[in-house]
Amino acid sequence: MQRARNDLPLRMLQKSVESKIFVKLKDGTEYIGRLERSDISMNLILSEAMQVSSTNEPIANYGRILIRGNNILYVSVEPDKVSFESGE
Repeated sequence: MQRARNDLPLRMLQKSVESKIFVKLKDGTEYIGRLERSDISMNLILSEAMQVSSTNEPIANYGRILIRGNNILYVSVEPDKVSFESGE
């Protein structure tokens, strides 16, 4: 039972392939892009990737990027529902 529960985030990412997602990194950097691929380490490949500010304003367009899983703070598979309020 515990094993299946731990696999839930990875399954959710697999179901979100070709969908728009939001990724926040541990350093505070935020990206929105279309998920192309993810692996067991939560490494992500995003296409149409865009770095955004905390108010969801575009900072830079990168196209296709790789994000290492160990740098990820959280991922939202429903980016339109993410609150971009600053915690300051």
